[in-house]
Amino acid sequence: MVALPEYELFSQADVGDEPGRWRFVLRKPDEQSPLEVGDVEPDVHGERLELLAVVRGLEALDRPSRVLLVTSSTYVREGMRYGLEEWRSNDWQWESYGQMVPVKNRDLWQRIDRALQFHQVECRTWRVDQAHVDIPAPHRPVEHPELTQSDEGRFAALPRIKPRLRRLIRTSYKRIASGLKELQRVACSY
Repeated sequence: MVALPEYELFSQADVGDEPGRWRFVLRKPDEQSPLEVGDVEPDVHGERLELLAVVRGLEALDRPSRVLLVTSSTYVREGMRYGLEEWRSNDWQWESYGQMVPVKNRDLWQRIDRALQFHQVECRTWRVDQAHVDIPAPHRPVEHPELTQSDEGRFAALPRIKPRLRRLIRTSYKRIASGLKELQRVACSY
């Protein structure tokens, strides 16, 4: 039996002002150059942007893979851990105050569900609280022609990958947290 290739998928969305922006970084632990993709969605906000980043990242994989998904969204994490199976069995509805209502962002959750038929995905959340971090956040915007100087800090929490950090983020939450601090430190040195 052939082992599945392993990937790390970092996803993030800017849930602030117009227009909505999403971004993902997809990398193999043994490769130097990650795939970084981001885009602007003019009329999309909040949780939908978070899901869109995850969907696009999973759909960028061209063969079945093992994926460590790292996101700052508890909405994504909780949906993947607890919601998908229940929603699928209830015809994409869930109970809210005694009534069955359609799942919010059903189309994107269904795309994630389809991707999970091919990929083994483990979802972790991370949070960088800048008030408690000694290192300034890296200021590297999504490469998009419409971005301006004022947009530089919006995607600051996404890591900039370097070869010597390939294996930092693996299995435990503690390693993810320490790895992200190191990634921030390295990203600041660019």
